[in-house]
Amino acid sequence: MGLFDFFRRDAGKKVGDAAGPKPEDIKQEVGRLGLDAQGLEVSVDGDTVSVRGQAASQEQREKIVLAAGNIHGVAKVDDQMTAPQAAAQSQFYTVKSGDTLSKIAKQFYQDPNKYPVIFEANRPMLKDPDEIYPGQALRIPAAA
Repeated sequence: MGLFDFFRRDAGKKVGDAAGPKPEDIKQEVGRLGLDAQGLEVSVDGDTVSVRGQAASQEQREKIVLAAGNIHGVAKVDDQMTAPQAAAQSQFYTVKSGDTLSKIAKQFYQDPNKYPVIFEANRPMLKDPDEIYPGQALRIPAAA
């Protein structure tokens, strides 16, 4: 998938210590979220995280990239993962101040009532559809 720029390295979940996240912190977060990848390797170079391994699906691959990118101190994720089956890639969207999942659903699907599609696409990173924050990156799956 390539290099993803998360723009706001000051947003996101704080893991690790004051020096920033370490590879084991990011792997632990991916595991805590129950995301599936064989042979997951993580490296950190400054504010850039690289992920390698084989994800169980395109969806899992995208969620691993988001999990890493939504960590405080991470500005870019270099996705070098593979996924066994080809599937349509999702779009990524960075939450802005004043956004709601309904507003984002209206923008992408022309229907604010399709916000559950975006919520489900971002589980387990999202626990509640009302708890999103500016700077957070979200998966926006193709309209069904």
